Amino acid sequence: MLRARCLFRALRSCSSAPCPRHGLSSKLSVRDALGSQNTSGERVKVQGWIRSIRSQKEVLFLHINDGSSLESLQVVADSIFDSRELAFGSSVEVQGQLVKSPSKRQNVELKAEKIEVIGNCDAKAFPIKYKERHPLEFLRQYPHLRCRTNVLGSILRVRSEATAAIHSFFKDRGFVHIHTPVITSNDCEGAGELFQVEPSSKTKISEENFFNVPAFLTVSGQLHLEVMSGAFTQVFTFGPTFRAENSQSRRHLAEFYMVEAEISFVENLQDLMQVMEDLFKATAMSVLSNCPQDVELCHKFIAPGHKDRLEHMLKNNFLIISYTEAIEILKKAAHNFTFTPEWGLDLQTEHEKYLVKHCGNTPVFVTDYPLALKPFYMRDNEDGPQHTVAAVDLLVPVVGELFGGSLREERYHLLEQRLARSGLTEAYQ
Repeated sequence: MLRARCLFRALRSCSSAPCPRHGLSSKLSVRDALGSQNTSGERVKVQGWIRSIRSQKEVLFLHINDGSSLESLQVVADSIFDSRELAFGSSVEVQGQLVKSPSKRQNVELKAEKIEVIGNCDAKAFPIKYKERHPLEFLRQYPHLRCRTNVLGSILRVRSEATAAIHSFFKDRGFVHIHTPVITSNDCEGAGELFQVEPSSKTKISEENFFNVPAFLTVSGQLHLEVMSGAFTQVFTFGPTFRAENSQSRRHLAEFYMVEAEISFVENLQDLMQVMEDLFKATAMSVLSNCPQDVELCHKFIAPGHKDRLEHMLKNNFLIISYTEAIEILKKAAHNFTFTPEWGLDLQTEHEKYLVKHCGNTPVFVTDYPLALKPFYMRDNEDGPQHTVAAVDLLVPVVGELFGGSLREERYHLLEQRLARSGLTEAYQ
């Protein structure tokens, strides 16, 4: 059952001057208004928050933003609309004509016929100040307001666009989206430290579990997707995952969103790597195409050089090297690594970043890892003394590992042998 709660607010007009009565105004977002090709006086309604206000002799200039765009919409109004209620941070509804702007800074502007204040804002008490670049440490004190800033707004729009692009990518290729459980009893091969879920009631008996078994916040939806892939061929999930590692590094988060996919009937790593490369490029191109101003702001103030690096990655095919080749490159490197690279040891982040740099800052697939480093279900390459499995990681500049995957071992007798060697036979009976 859906429940709706309505909040009625009295709209206060900024002027008692009579407004001309016209036909109904179409409601537009700021983004749509800025991109409108119809500037012949179309009557529109825009709602948002005042980003700046400037009063001249007989003209009032407002810049309105509703979060749909980094750029604000300029509103030009008669000075009779001027009021104390029109202040930085106030929410307003503006109705008027969308016309071509004489200024070179914007293509269109809104010639106001009616302005109503939805919510007042005391600009002096408002913690976010006009034209001030607030540090992120300061904005953390105001989680309910920080999304109004350009930086946080741009990051969230980019994330929203990337999320939509990921879903579109899989949908266009026939994948079925699966909602895997957030609360689960499995720990997915020990993928990370677990947050255990318990009811908050103090009357709970300590010897009993709410679900009759211990329950945890998920670290991965992989096991559920593997079951689903036996019925739907291609499945994916994109949801929250949780790690309870007590680490304060940039690479460790208590909660983050992860894309996971399973594909049946894949017989070689090349097919799997193609999906990874296509997903990366489709998502990046969608963000660059649909969020150009947000990307430019991030490029200028948050991560200088990243936009150029991303465009370079999109122009080139990703490289492929084996784990053995990667170790040879690292051993020959004139670089003092904290962890000495050796065949049979896992690649560290410093190794991954060096390999990408060595390959011309182009993403690189590393394939065929030693069997001992990977889970029992990855397909045995049966390649003699080295003994590797058909696994692959995608390494990208700055980050290191971004994607990981493998072919599954489908030969039942080899799975039985692997389980027996790992002491897991009884657990799977």
